[in-house]
Amino acid sequence: EVQLVESGGGLVQPGGSLRLSCAASGFTTSSSDMSWHRQAPGKGLERVAIIYSDGRRYYADSVKGRFTISRDNAENTVTLQMNSLKPEDTALYTCAKLRFNNPEGRWDLDYWGQGTQVTVSS
Repeated sequence: EVQLVESGGGLVQPGGSLRLSCAASGFTTSSSDMSWHRQAPGKGLERVAIIYSDGRRYYADSVKGRFTISRDNAENTVTLQMNSLKPEDTALYTCAKLRFNNPEGRWDLDYWGQGTQVTVSS
């Protein structure tokens, strides 16, 4: 059974840091394309960061230089280190396993977790 469980969210002041973790089961993250997405109230799902199975990484322009995505193969987890947090980073952060959609020519969410809330406020 495929499961993704996020943790590490919370309340932090602007400029602070948080580290989110995604524990996966039912598949191996090291051979998978994994991502972090976020959704703020009243807004759509936003792609934040991706770590591909070949080691390549993608970051949204809004988080580039502040966030880092990584994986721990031994624990089968994916981590999102978030530094210099801003109020606009406030959202529900979700970990996902991706699959490539050939007809559409894009990456889609295959499986995802319930998310962990991040609130950046002074």
